[in-house]
Amino acid sequence: MQALILVGGEGTRLRPLTSTVPKPVVPLVDRPFIAYMLEWLRRHGVDDVIMSCGFLATSVRNVLGDGSAYGLRLRFVEEPTPLGTGGALKYAEQFLDERFLMLNGDTLTDLDLTAQIAQHEEHGATGTLALVPVSDPSSYGLVRLNDDTTVKGFLEKPSPDQIDTNLISAGAYVLERSVLDLIPPDQNVSIEREVWPRLVGNGLHGYVGEAYWMDIGTPQRYLQGTFDILEGNVASAVQDRMTGFLAVSDQAETTGRVVPPAVIERGAKVAEGAHVGSLVVLADGVQVGKGSSIERSVVLHGTEIGEDCRLRDCIVAGGVRIGDGVVIDGGAVIGEGVTIGRGNVVTNGARIFPGVNLPDGALKF
Repeated sequence: MQALILVGGEGTRLRPLTSTVPKPVVPLVDRPFIAYMLEWLRRHGVDDVIMSCGFLATSVRNVLGDGSAYGLRLRFVEEPTPLGTGGALKYAEQFLDERFLMLNGDTLTDLDLTAQIAQHEEHGATGTLALVPVSDPSSYGLVRLNDDTTVKGFLEKPSPDQIDTNLISAGAYVLERSVLDLIPPDQNVSIEREVWPRLVGNGLHGYVGEAYWMDIGTPQRYLQGTFDILEGNVASAVQDRMTGFLAVSDQAETTGRVVPPAVIERGAKVAEGAHVGSLVVLADGVQVGKGSSIERSVVLHGTEIGEDCRLRDCIVAGGVRIGDGVVIDGGAVIGEGVTIGRGNVVTNGARIFPGVNLPDGALKF
């Protein structure tokens, strides 16, 4: 089976994490984010993947290689200009088989693709949209289904009195090649707004899956996705290396306390009197000073945290230097290579972009 993954966006909602690293290869727990999707696809029989790239495409290729590490063939297509979801599909036309999967590259999920493909074949569908139920449908575009799984219609930003379903698109589609005939070449086309409505009543079906699904395109959802991986709420290979929801590298030094769920990578050092966890990832080479506390946070490679710091509900990119007595919490995101002097307080969703140098006591919000 073949899959096309759309990863052409710049990841603006995840900045400053994506200011220097393309979103598909932003680290998520212990591997590039897109690796979760590649491993998920492989579990469902996909052995040929085309990545439709745009922003920093070369960096994505350099990290992922030819796909052999994931047990599949990986090829790359670079859009010359942003073409939208439908335009990107059309641009990859020469690589596509008679039937293939198309996927939004922003999602973390363990949806049963095998069952979705089987339903598509059973109904002789032209396209089958994966759908998931949500508890609050008011924030999403909704998909209405008939009893025979055919799509009845779509509701964009419905008012409360219009809501008669809780199904939303999960960004995973099984498609026949004939769908490409509906898309003009070299134009910016939205498959959701311009192609799906034309297929209503003409072979468009929906597959409803009771599965984990998360769009991790914001810092809050990135953190929630991290926590869900650590807790095993979404099926992933990370669980294979954890014992009692804890994975601490043999090459890490943990004199302080580590509370699961947590992942501590090689070269990381947790000093005496420091407290790490629960729900924490410390990447390679992270150093945590005496008396510091880290909870519900991600700290990426090579970052140094001073003494008596408090980090909670935050993301800290690689190569950051944090002085003594610093507080970072409230959804704050610290970009790569930032230096934060002693006594600073960074909170309330603040985003510090790469290379910034904050003097001692410069920030108190």
